[in-house]
Amino acid sequence: MSENISDKVLIEASDHILTITFNRPEKMNALDPESFYLLAQALYRLHTEDDLRVGIIQANGPHFTAGLELEKWAPIFAKGTVPELPQDHIDPYGINGEKLSKPLVMAVQGICYTSGLELLLNTDIRVATAEARFAQLEVKRGIYPCGGGTVRLPEEIGWARAQRYLLTGDEFTGQQAHDWGMITELCAAEDVQSRARELAMKVAAAAPLGVRSALKSSKTARLLGDTQALQHVFDDMPAVMSSDDAMEGVRSFLERRPAEFKGR
Repeated sequence: MSENISDKVLIEASDHILTITFNRPEKMNALDPESFYLLAQALYRLHTEDDLRVGIIQANGPHFTAGLELEKWAPIFAKGTVPELPQDHIDPYGINGEKLSKPLVMAVQGICYTSGLELLLNTDIRVATAEARFAQLEVKRGIYPCGGGTVRLPEEIGWARAQRYLLTGDEFTGQQAHDWGMITELCAAEDVQSRARELAMKVAAAAPLGVRSALKSSKTARLLGDTQALQHVFDDMPAVMSSDDAMEGVRSFLERRPAEFKGR
């Protein structure tokens, strides 16, 4: 079901999946403040609605995004603070406030610059074309990345390789990003969104409580370190083991049929 309050970002919920589509192809899907808030609002919906189990972020047109619409963001950045988000929003870049509790799949074709690359680095499963073009161009525009790229790109591809791109603003390709482990899968441009949905459907078919707990543990390791994550790896196990879904998992195994999980 589509529920759109703006044509800039299209929102559709179906099959336990929330699909978020950037829809400004005439602007190369440049992210303006309105689009940012629409994205943040959609992520809060994914975070809080029990029927939604996974999200997809994709874009219409030949390019994912050219990045921020700088002339509209300059007055905000000049204040030296991050944009303030209402309570019913989730920061797409995972910098401030509550963190998203459900997985995100991202589908990339064409250009994915600056804020687009930083958005990708805060997602979980990433599908792209081999020819996709990534770059943190900020140093070529007189500024620097402030959406998490300075932290997450070195985590993803290694310190020396990341600095080579962060400090020059040079491009790298989807093929390179896949070789470095930053992209999950490569596919043709005409298949990138359908493949992202196939992967999202697989996530949606898995046990929601188990998926969220696995993602929570992984994110704890990323944010707080392995030791902290391992100390808390069993925290969710009593609730998960006593859930209807855990019993359904056992029954489906014994009955040799696909499990039908309800998220409780």
